Amino acid sequence: MKLTQTRIEGLKCPPAKRDMLVFDDEQRGLGARVTAGGSKTCLAQYTFHGHKRRVPLGSCSAVSLAKVRDAVRAIMGDTAKGIDPAAARKKAAAEAARKAAHEALTLAALLSDWQALHLAGKRPRYAAEAVRAVRNAFSRYLDLPAADLDRSTVIKTLDAMAQKGSVAMAARTAAYGKAAYGWVVKRGALFANPFLNLPVRPAERRERALTDDEIAAIWRATDDAGPFNGIVRLLILTGQRREEVAGMTWAELSGDFSTWTIPASRAKNGATHLVPLSAPAQDLLREAPRFGKLVFPGLRGPFNGWSKAKAALDAKSGVTNWRLHELRRTMATGLQRLGVRLEVTEQVLNHVSGSRAGNRRDISAS
Repeated sequence: MKLTQTRIEGLKCPPAKRDMLVFDDEQRGLGARVTAGGSKTCLAQYTFHGHKRRVPLGSCSAVSLAKVRDAVRAIMGDTAKGIDPAAARKKAAAEAARKAAHEALTLAALLSDWQALHLAGKRPRYAAEAVRAVRNAFSRYLDLPAADLDRSTVIKTLDAMAQKGSVAMAARTAAYGKAAYGWVVKRGALFANPFLNLPVRPAERRERALTDDEIAAIWRATDDAGPFNGIVRLLILTGQRREEVAGMTWAELSGDFSTWTIPASRAKNGATHLVPLSAPAQDLLREAPRFGKLVFPGLRGPFNGWSKAKAALDAKSGVTNWRLHELRRTMATGLQRLGVRLEVTEQVLNHVSGSRAGNRRDISAS
C-alpha cells in the first residue's frame, strides 16, 4: 500500500491486536503504527548490523507526510553510510540533557543547593559566612554554569583579593570553594573541582598578646556607653569569641547575671558553653540598657560596625596593630602566667583539644 494522509486516517487496528504496522510500498522503511486506542504514529524502520531498528517520527496527524518521507529518506541514507540513526539520536538526546543540566547548575544554584542540603547541619555562622564569601568573591560568575568556573579564573580572583590585602579572606574563600565544589563532585553533578591544590598564599599566623598597659589603655578608652564598648570590655573580662559576645541575648544570662550560657547553635565548636561571670562583668551587664533581646544591639539587628568602631578605639586608646580576637590570646597568656592549668584555660576559652578531652566538669569548681 502506498501510504497517503487519507489512507493513514482510515487505518484501524484489528480488534484482537494491541497495534498494527503498515509499511509504504513506495518509500522503503516508512511505516505507520496504529494502536487499539486509535492513535497513529509515523516511523522509520531499518536494519543495522543485522538488528532491526525503529525511529519514531511523531503523530501522523501532527506531521505532514511529505516531511515524514524526507526524514525517512535521510535516515535510510545514514544507514547506507554506516551510521545508526537511532544510536545517533540517543546520543544527541543525552548530550542535550547534559547541556541543559550544565546550564541549569549555575554557581548560584550550586551554592544554594550546598547551603540547603549540606550546610544545614553545620553551624549557622559558618554556613552563612561560607556561602557569603564565595558569592562575594565570584559575584560576576553567579549566573554562569558552575562547571565553567575554571582553575585559571579562580586563581586570578583569589590573587586579586590577596593583592588588595585580604590574604586571610582569600585563603578562607579558597577553602569554602573547595568544600562546595567537592560536595557537588561527590554527588556526580560535576566532574572537576577548580579549587583543588591552589597556590594560595596562607594567611600569616598572628601570635600577638596585648600587654597589661595596652589592656588598661583599651579599658579606659571604652568607658563611654555603647554596644561596641560593652562588647570590648566583655571580651576582655571573659575571653570569649567576638561573634558570641556580640550575639549575646538577655535570655542566655542567669537571673543574677552570675553565669552566661552560650547555646550550641552559637558556639563555634557546636557545644553548649557555661561562662561564669566575674563581678565586673556582672556590673557591666546590669548597667547595659535593654532595647530588645540582644544585649549589645546594632542599629538593625546585631552590632556590625566593627571596622569604624575599632579604628576609633585605636585612635582613642593609642593601641594599634591588634585585633579583637587577640583579646582571647591575651586571656590565655594571662592565665598561663598565673599558673592556671592548660586544660582549665582551654575550658575557659571553650576550646576542644586532647588536653581537655577528659575535663568536662564545671570550671567554677576549679
